[in-house]
Amino acid sequence: MGVTQAASDEVLIARIAQGDRLAMQVLYGRHHVRVYRFGLRLVRDEQVAEDLISEVFLDVWRQAGKFEGRSAVSTWLLAITRFKALSALRRRKDLELDDEAANAIEDSSDDPETAVQKKDTSEALRECLAALSREHREIVDLVYYHEKSVEEVAGIVGIPENTVKTRLFYARKKLAELLKAAGVERGWP
Repeated sequence: MGVTQAASDEVLIARIAQGDRLAMQVLYGRHHVRVYRFGLRLVRDEQVAEDLISEVFLDVWRQAGKFEGRSAVSTWLLAITRFKALSALRRRKDLELDDEAANAIEDSSDDPETAVQKKDTSEALRECLAALSREHREIVDLVYYHEKSVEEVAGIVGIPENTVKTRLFYARKKLAELLKAAGVERGWP
């Protein structure tokens, strides 16, 4: 029985664990864009995000047998991506800075005033998202772009559910302020 496009992610992972390269290709085709976009939002570097795709799916190939199905495969992939992205950020910062300085830079953002000049709402939204701290950007990204539940986000990020809710509350509040300053009247949901 061959691997079809309709095979569930869990079936694909089970086949990958047995060394099925076709199943790997199907899983890659299904999820590599999502992995790239999430990685890019964290590292803000296209080349590094491209490299993350390779690292993430190499991990999937090696670790498929250890996948226990406690979460969705897409959630597992994003957790791996987050770990790899944070490692890449640390490597990049450690070349020249200590952790404290790295965190300050990691959380820096474009001047929200630049968003004011943008007429396009989606462009303004991207600018405003970039102005959030990495912690807030990551939560918004997982909840709104990847449609993950609070429970799933807690698992991916490795923080309690209440912390996810708190960060989401403050991220939405900050986004609403930034959007208003950018002249976008429609608030954040």
